[in-house]
Amino acid sequence: MPTVLILGASSDMAIAIARKYAGAGYTIQLAARNAERLQPLRSDLSIRHNAPATLHEFDAEKPTTHEAFWTSLNPRPDITICVFGYLGEQKKAETDWQECARTIQVNYTGAVSILNIVANAYASTGTGTIAAISSVAGERGRQSNYIYGSAKAGFTAYLSGLRNRLFHQKVHVVSIQPGFVYTKMTENMPLPGLLTAHPADVANTVYKAIDKKKNVVYVKWFWRWIMLIIKSIPEPIFKKLKM
Repeated sequence: MPTVLILGASSDMAIAIARKYAGAGYTIQLAARNAERLQPLRSDLSIRHNAPATLHEFDAEKPTTHEAFWTSLNPRPDITICVFGYLGEQKKAETDWQECARTIQVNYTGAVSILNIVANAYASTGTGTIAAISSVAGERGRQSNYIYGSAKAGFTAYLSGLRNRLFHQKVHVVSIQPGFVYTKMTENMPLPGLLTAHPADVANTVYKAIDKKKNVVYVKWFWRWIMLIIKSIPEPIFKKLKM
């Protein structure tokens, strides 16, 4: 039975992904900062899908613990999916370094730390798949979320380079680009209905992208073209806009 590791398993998107893979017959490794909170999810996966699931403590903000975390996994997962993230508060991050640093640490530094370890393990055996949630916010900096966006921009570039490197070791890397998604993290945001996905949409996209060995996928296809338009706006005009 193949095994999938979900990093950041307490989020709405991660829960949907766990259910998708449990329904497909996978063993699920659920990793989060407070693993005990995942007990209801583990029970749900067992009752609903008869899927074995294990709980693991993982903190993206503590890179020094990541090697030990990975070593403790038994079995080693066939697929690793990085779902964790931190939206943060842009206005607060502009003046509060702790908020700014946390946004960078969770969305970039912590993700790179654990995925470097996963990548090296997979490369040594010539097998494995890495999938990670980045964001369209990283495709062009905007005043409304440029600190979060800059961290995601770095992460998107990291995944691109990792995919290039690991292709030669027969390890596949998939970048997932959601637009807006209805989650606890965005529940206080006025999201445009037509442009907003549900966690189940993300789960289906991740599953299909991994199965078909896609490289970069957008949860809602039109975000690819929306971001192409936004990126094509000349800088002298773009800097005057309020986005």
